[in-house]
Amino acid sequence: MSLKLAVPNKGRLKERTVEILRQAGLEIEDGAERKLYATVNHGDMSVLFLRAQDIVRFVHSGAVDMGITGWDIVLETDLDVEKMLDLDYGRCRLSVAVPEATGITSAKDIPDGSKVATSFPHMAGKFFKELGKEVDIITVSGAAEVTPHLGVADLIVDLVSSGSTLKTNKLVEVGVIAESQAVLVASKKSLATKEREMRELAAAIESVLAAEGKRYLMADVPIDVLDEVRSFLPGVAGPTIMNIAGRDDIVAVHVVVDKAEIYDSVNRLKRIGASGILIVPIDRMVP
Repeated sequence: MSLKLAVPNKGRLKERTVEILRQAGLEIEDGAERKLYATVNHGDMSVLFLRAQDIVRFVHSGAVDMGITGWDIVLETDLDVEKMLDLDYGRCRLSVAVPEATGITSAKDIPDGSKVATSFPHMAGKFFKELGKEVDIITVSGAAEVTPHLGVADLIVDLVSSGSTLKTNKLVEVGVIAESQAVLVASKKSLATKEREMRELAAAIESVLAAEGKRYLMADVPIDVLDEVRSFLPGVAGPTIMNIAGRDDIVAVHVVVDKAEIYDSVNRLKRIGASGILIVPIDRMVP
């Protein structure tokens, strides 16, 4: 069955998503980034480039089977879709921020009757209701951080990543409503008829993410230090040991290593007499 996957049509989410799909072996046709609809080399799949804010609605309706968008958007739309994967990029948080001059340090201290500018009226309203606060939600489509300076609002609820934009506009965070990142979501209607294909796509994407912090290390190692090698290079299920033609004192060791451990691992291998050390990236790790 043909699968339709919706991905963001611009920004960092789009770039990272396209990169992951290609690493998974799903090459999108040339020039696809300028189109709404594209095919991939895997013949029974197509990709639609849509506004990140619209993807959840398309998935919920079943117009597309799966989509990649921000978790903050999923929470804001409050539609019933299946979250299949956290993707560990596009990280940010939906925060409450007030002008520094107010001296407020907690959302609990925000006065009733305050005006809150936000592109997330559903989540902001729910948050303040749970705090027992009566506030006036003002929906804006962007640039919420300027509204307190214009007198349009007393505070804002907006996405924050580094916090530099808040600092530039003399705003300070006083509460976090939700943490967000890119997620893969699925239509429950589509899962009823295409579950196998959808799970396979999710597994392919997951295998790319699993491989990103890993490297494949190969080295020729003296056979009498193999036990030491095993102690600091455990790999996924232990290193692979292979004989070298014409040698009975050296073996070839192949092992998956955490990227952060490469430097120390190479130095230890050299100290115990290893040679021919080679490190290569891994596109996918399929368990």
